[in-house]
Amino acid sequence: MLTEYRKHEEERRSLGIPPLALNAEQVSDLVELIKKPPAGEEELILDLFTNRIPAGVDQAAYVKAAFLSDVAKGNIKTELINNKLATELLGTMLGGYNVEPLINLLKNEEVGDIAVKALSKTLLIFDSFHDVFELSKKNDSAKKVISSWAEAEWFLNRPEVPESITARVLKVDGEINTDDLSPGPEAWSRPDIPLHALTILKNTDFNDPIGTIEKLEESGDPVAFVGDIMGTGSSRKSATNSLLWHIGDDIPHLPNKRDGGICLGGKIAPIFFNTLEDSGTLAIECDVT
Repeated sequence: MLTEYRKHEEERRSLGIPPLALNAEQVSDLVELIKKPPAGEEELILDLFTNRIPAGVDQAAYVKAAFLSDVAKGNIKTELINNKLATELLGTMLGGYNVEPLINLLKNEEVGDIAVKALSKTLLIFDSFHDVFELSKKNDSAKKVISSWAEAEWFLNRPEVPESITARVLKVDGEINTDDLSPGPEAWSRPDIPLHALTILKNTDFNDPIGTIEKLEESGDPVAFVGDIMGTGSSRKSATNSLLWHIGDDIPHLPNKRDGGICLGGKIAPIFFNTLEDSGTLAIECDVT
């Protein structure tokens, strides 16, 4: 598995993009390697398991969550991942298959406090909220989670927006529609965000947009995407994904997706504006002349 991964990694590096996230079969193979790691490969194995598996309800996430749950409960012993680290890693999976194991771990004396921290910053709980609420009537750890949610600590503990931001401007004149950022003829590659992002602005008159962004990034300042009119069209999410791949920030433990970024427009189409905000982008309508 590691040999094939390194070959794939090299192929993607030649394109200037990271490897694909691991699929369920690869994660299953990785679990077996964690149980009996080849000498000298421990660091790579742990990095792949920590950072290269999709979160949420992807099948690869299911395999990861199930294994971590067994380790956290003490059903499986490994040298690379102990029960405390397993609980911490469950807390990085955003929601979905990690929620039920974390709720069960609230009752575990050894890792209960770690499960509290993990669930306190997990928002994609859905109906499992009721499970935590019922448990809070007789379990102090669950009570701490409910209190943390009620006090919005997941939000208040985030870094504050700075008073001022110095950024380098990538200005594209005229109207920029979503098809300029995410070309329709390349729609087949949209699920692979880094690959699809290579096509950004390829059908416009803007010369070498990716090279221009890379040059601006050499300053160490963030790059702000600026346009007169932007975001008209129907491919709002894929356009946002492509744009943020170039001007956004990596999301810890979530491969091949980015959030954040700065976007300024004389006029930003309302749904595109909302999509940017949902992705953590600082989107502002202002005079850009």
